[in-house]
Amino acid sequence: MTQEHKPEKLALVLSGGGARAAYQVGVLRAIANLLPHQSANPFHIITGASAGALNAASIATNAQRLRTGVRALEYVWKNISSEQVYKLDSSSFLGNASNWILSFLKNRRRDTPTSLLNNEPLEALLAKVIKFDRVQRAINAGHLEALAVTASGYTSGESVSFYQGIESLKNWEHPHRVGIRTQLNLEHLLASTAIPALFPAVKINREFFGDGAIRQLAPLSPAIQLGADRILAVGVSSKTARPEKGANPTYPSLTQILSHILNSAFVDTLTNDIEILQRYNKMVPLIPEEMAEKDRALRLRPIQLLEFVPSQNLNVLASEYFEDLPRTLKMFIRDAGSSTMLSLLMFEKAYTSRLVDLGYADALEKEAQILEFFKLD
Repeated sequence: MTQEHKPEKLALVLSGGGARAAYQVGVLRAIANLLPHQSANPFHIITGASAGALNAASIATNAQRLRTGVRALEYVWKNISSEQVYKLDSSSFLGNASNWILSFLKNRRRDTPTSLLNNEPLEALLAKVIKFDRVQRAINAGHLEALAVTASGYTSGESVSFYQGIESLKNWEHPHRVGIRTQLNLEHLLASTAIPALFPAVKINREFFGDGAIRQLAPLSPAIQLGADRILAVGVSSKTARPEKGANPTYPSLTQILSHILNSAFVDTLTNDIEILQRYNKMVPLIPEEMAEKDRALRLRPIQLLEFVPSQNLNVLASEYFEDLPRTLKMFIRDAGSSTMLSLLMFEKAYTSRLVDLGYADALEKEAQILEFFKLD
């Protein structure tokens, strides 16, 4: 009996990193331009964390035509401003900062939100741009099998991938990471983008959640769990700028320390997970056939990967746009030395437009690989 050939499932994985996610839009624009003009979404599975979840949701909700989803994203990212993401008035910022500091000094009630920035404008923007009722329509029409949005549970410490998809998909549970079927909505995006200390945590069911990039040790895992055979991953990390020789270091500020912590979360995990997958792909062909048959439930198989990462350091680029920051935020960051924080919060169109263009140029450098990935002649 011949085994029925099942078509390969393609997945799109978008990592997180605040304003850096504009880079992903440029990559997606290049892909949309290389595919046939009227192409529907080519990805069966779409997953995202942090700001990457916003891009993922937009592509999923416009799954009937890839270019439409990409153009919608490009319009948002090329016209964005900080006031569309967080409140900029001094009184609001100072009040939030006071609450944040007092939460460390006092045993405050646990239900008191503490964050440096008020992201109510972001909530309004997302409600206007992303229509979640379209996700199920795309699934029903066969344009999509699953959309997953990852957030980090502050109580459980788990990386939780909330997904909406076809009926055959099952929940999963592994150490520190789980997948839960749900009806995705705005709360899941706000939770996934809640940068620790900067944006308020979001309560979903019985737990508060924060940014999906935190504790996401295996960013490719949700796509694999949902059945991906080929993965196109777009990261927003690049090599860290090294200090100049002979430079006289100064003691790091609180902003620089927080930047370092956030950079570790947003930069390292996707890169490491890609290396693990590449090693896994080399090992799978070496597994004896009888052992592979014995563990068929594990679906041992090589997974093709096409990755995109910025060719330039986004932290360094962000430093060039320090003067574009609102005055209130400059008071907090103070100088361009906290480049990680700048690259996360630089929601200004001059910077984000440059990242879109950089992503587009980087993707075109891999045109042949893109055409091979989508099996286009």
